[in-house]
Amino acid sequence: MATWEDVRAIAADLPATAEKSTHDWRVKDKLFAWERPLRKADREALGDAAPDGPILGARVPDEGAKFALIADDPAVYFTTPHFDGYPAILVLLERISTEDLRELLVEAWLAQAPKRLAKEFLAGDG
Repeated sequence: MATWEDVRAIAADLPATAEKSTHDWRVKDKLFAWERPLRKADREALGDAAPDGPILGARVPDEGAKFALIADDPAVYFTTPHFDGYPAILVLLERISTEDLRELLVEAWLAQAPKRLAKEFLAGDG
């Protein structure tokens, strides 16, 4: 079970990352992870399947990655119509392991980091 403190600690280890506002992480001013509570339209779209608890939004490389994560573990990962066509995933923070959270945040960071910075990070075995 992960917490916002886990997100903060993992993000803080990634180069050129800043928490611009509470629960809003960016690399070089590009958003890669954020708090994303469900809105009324999300709850209406999800119906009885609408989850409770803290929700993390995170960038993914593409929609294929998003749908693979959802297929792999729908108890943790989900999306809403708001994110149709957008490379981002929603995560039930209380259901993701810290190990999976770390992997997700690194991938989100890599999706948004400048190519040179990402290359340097990967060369250092990230």
